Amino acid sequence: MPIISANLTRSGGMPTAEELRDRLLAGQTLLADTPNHLMQVVDVLESYGEVLDAYSINLIYQAEKQFLNPLPVWKYFDGDLNPARLWRHLIHDRINFEYAEYCQKAMFWHGTGGLDTYLDSEAFLQNCAAIIQRKTRRDPLLALLHPLFPGFILELIRSAATTHALGQFWRVMSDLFLDLARAEKDGRVTSIAAVVDFIQAGLVAAAAKPIIYGVEVGGESFWVLPPEAALTFLVDVAVPYVEAVFLRGMPFLGTVSFNAQAQQISPDQATFAYGALYADPLPTMGSGIPPSLLMQDMYRHLPERLHRWYDSTTRGEGDVRVKICMSFQKSMFCVTNAAIAGTFPHPLDSSEPSEQKANQAYASAWAERLARSRTDCLDASDEAPGRTGA
Repeated sequence: MPIISANLTRSGGMPTAEELRDRLLAGQTLLADTPNHLMQVVDVLESYGEVLDAYSINLIYQAEKQFLNPLPVWKYFDGDLNPARLWRHLIHDRINFEYAEYCQKAMFWHGTGGLDTYLDSEAFLQNCAAIIQRKTRRDPLLALLHPLFPGFILELIRSAATTHALGQFWRVMSDLFLDLARAEKDGRVTSIAAVVDFIQAGLVAAAAKPIIYGVEVGGESFWVLPPEAALTFLVDVAVPYVEAVFLRGMPFLGTVSFNAQAQQISPDQATFAYGALYADPLPTMGSGIPPSLLMQDMYRHLPERLHRWYDSTTRGEGDVRVKICMSFQKSMFCVTNAAIAGTFPHPLDSSEPSEQKANQAYASAWAERLARSRTDCLDASDEAPGRTGA
């Protein structure tokens, strides 16, 4: 549920769960199909695609080149450490990779889907045993720690596997969002419905893409996520990502009480509602919800068209990160819309009663969760010049 009082932050009407279910079953878009929404969604996803490119490169670098490094001081430099880049890092003229790590930690902690299942499998444990044996021969610190804390290195390898898998997921999504921007520019995408269809087609095309990950330790190669694990893009990484980052997330310091007696945080992770679709658009400049560090990264790559529109509304640059957050949520509803449409158990035009019933149950389950999110951004309330909704 919202973290801040709804009457302070809501900007439009909120459709009921039944209305959302009916839209999904009818193949309609969740986001109102308007020219303004099209511009916001395409341009903010173009910016996001540029940021995800950097996130993907860094996460894969960390997983492969900083594997089991006890002091990864230079992990954000992608192996390109030079005085100019170090200076930009120190004055914070850089991409905020902390947000990428926040998403990785959310996926790792919530642990849903096939990737998490494999990380607890006997095959994975055997691969880890070989890696640990080789690594502890060459690293005195880990050799000392492993007998004392036998689960420590194993958990680090699990984390590295999630890091690499997320990097692979974002590689696909970065390319998809940049392709979407090109498609809108050349006239192939002219509506929100076309945006959802484009993203859905991209997700389906990448659905069976294998997720694999190997490392080199002491000159010897080892599999962490081998081909025989049969992990794939959509089911084993994309769906758990939506669950962990779009929906569940993690309670962000400063927005709720962590006091158990206050009971503001559910003891059941499955009922968490702190993800990107639930975040109030507040510029806290933290890596969690609201994802202000991501908004800062996207601000650095805003297309000129969207930047001009932000400048023309209310406070101009004064609340630009709030505006980016609101546009970003609209775009994430489109991505969620595409993911739902692409994973219905049966075709929506099926005339078989049992298949219709299964589709209805699937749509209802999604609608119940989405009805509590920031669905006030779905209507056209910000179409009028000068309105931001915040």
